[in-house]
Amino acid sequence: MAKILIVYHSQTGNTEKMAKAVAEGAAGIENTRLIVKRAFEATLEDLLNCDGIAIGTPENFGYMSGAIKNFFDRTFYPSQGKIFKKPYVIFISAGNDGRGARNSIERIALGYPLKKIYEPVIARGKITDEILEQCRELGATLAGGCEMGIY
Repeated sequence: MAKILIVYHSQTGNTEKMAKAVAEGAAGIENTRLIVKRAFEATLEDLLNCDGIAIGTPENFGYMSGAIKNFFDRTFYPSQGKIFKKPYVIFISAGNDGRGARNSIERIALGYPLKKIYEPVIARGKITDEILEQCRELGATLAGGCEMGIY
């Protein structure tokens, strides 16, 4: 059974909509267990015990949200030597272009080390049906690959 952790932060509800779509996509894969948590509630144990992680954030001032940064701050050093190239994906709700949030997460992920397995979904502005479908595909790709043991 693949355990997928979805960690996200949302203030306006946009990133939460994306997180729910990622979860829907992952749930469509047989033998998948989902753990969906807001960033402040996610723990080191959640990170250590999952097979793959989806990270969702709004873009705040050209950066990831403080809550996602807090998750990384709380789990980085205690996880050292305990995870190696755990697969991850990113989804971002951006008012701008999302590059700053993406770059900051990818830079931190290298240090864990985590392994990016799919290009991020970045919603620029409104959360459309197309964006939600991309999020479902993101979740299914992460869960499917983890369940099959290819990541």
